Amino acid sequence: MSTRQRFSLLLPLSGFLLVFFVAPLVWLLSLAVREAEVPRALPRTLAVLQTWQPGQALPPKVFPDLAQDLVEARAASTLADAARRLNYEVGGVRSSLMRAAREVGSAVPDTVFGAEFFNAVDPALASPEFFAAVQRARGPVSSYYLLAAFDLARNAKGEIERVSEANRIYIDVLMRTLGISLSVTLLCLLLGFPVAMLLTQVTAKTADWLMILVLLPFWTSLLVRTAAWVVVLQREGMVNTLLMHLGVISEPLTLIYNRTGVLIAMTHVLLPFMILPLYGVLKGIPPHYMRAATSLGAPPVVAFFRVYLPMAAPAIMAGSLMVFILAMGYYITPALVGGGSDQMLSYFVATYTTDTGNWGLASALGLMMLVTTLALYAVAHKLSGGRALSMG
Repeated sequence: MSTRQRFSLLLPLSGFLLVFFVAPLVWLLSLAVREAEVPRALPRTLAVLQTWQPGQALPPKVFPDLAQDLVEARAASTLADAARRLNYEVGGVRSSLMRAAREVGSAVPDTVFGAEFFNAVDPALASPEFFAAVQRARGPVSSYYLLAAFDLARNAKGEIERVSEANRIYIDVLMRTLGISLSVTLLCLLLGFPVAMLLTQVTAKTADWLMILVLLPFWTSLLVRTAAWVVVLQREGMVNTLLMHLGVISEPLTLIYNRTGVLIAMTHVLLPFMILPLYGVLKGIPPHYMRAATSLGAPPVVAFFRVYLPMAAPAIMAGSLMVFILAMGYYITPALVGGGSDQMLSYFVATYTTDTGNWGLASALGLMMLVTTLALYAVAHKLSGGRALSMG
């Protein structure tokens, strides 16, 4: 087959991925650094503030230009987006800007739109802090959302500093996401490795039936599986009923809407992604290697750790990376079976895109998740000697 024929076979798939995966992903991630709302709504105000520096007196012309921008932006339906963007930095200014636009539009022709007018609407609209926020949002790019994703912000002087203690959440959420993903990966490895070994030791017919049980979760909706765990783990559910019947516990355990429920449900969903790579490699390890090691005097435990486990290392790395990366992006399972302190980074990405409309911060958090995943993959790839996600 010629090179042109190979390329023609790959072209449909490449085009599909480019149009429906790469392009939307790049567009979404670009929102983390793009600033379009304020420049589109307040062009005259930004032109006046171009040479202004925080700490200096505000140019008198900035207030009439702001009034004109508010009227035109309201008519063009661009004011709401700009007001929402500025509200992220100056709390409460969104409603004040909308009210100021209405009052400017209904003012008599001889009204002077100066600092007194805006101060009467809301003192924040006449403050240097507000205009400093307007200036920082002048675009076309800014670091506001990326800094916010790392619990950082710029002060009135433009210096980067950490946000207040009450507003530091995203680094903690990232650490929580990494911790849950790592815990689920270890649980899947501890539970999946013996199953994969068993699949290589039994007869082909028995292995087929066991493989059906391993693949059975794939045939059920993720939402259904997660909802089933809510029923099973609740205080009156199957687990607590069985334990109380056996006399192991005297009162029901709290297994749902906490970290325990998240780990159990996510481990159940992701376990096949660990077993399948392990089984694919373990079945190719000749059994006589272990017998040879034993015949040479090595105890079974030593033979396992010195002979069997090193040959299984690529599968362990591949399965662990697959489970960890999938766990990093989980949203439905923690949202349904976890508590408020168990939500992962994807929950906040979904909230900002569907509930609050803060696409910039959602994009920045998604970019932080992507960079973290790629960095961890690079470390694992280096530690494995270039065998990460390799099946042999």
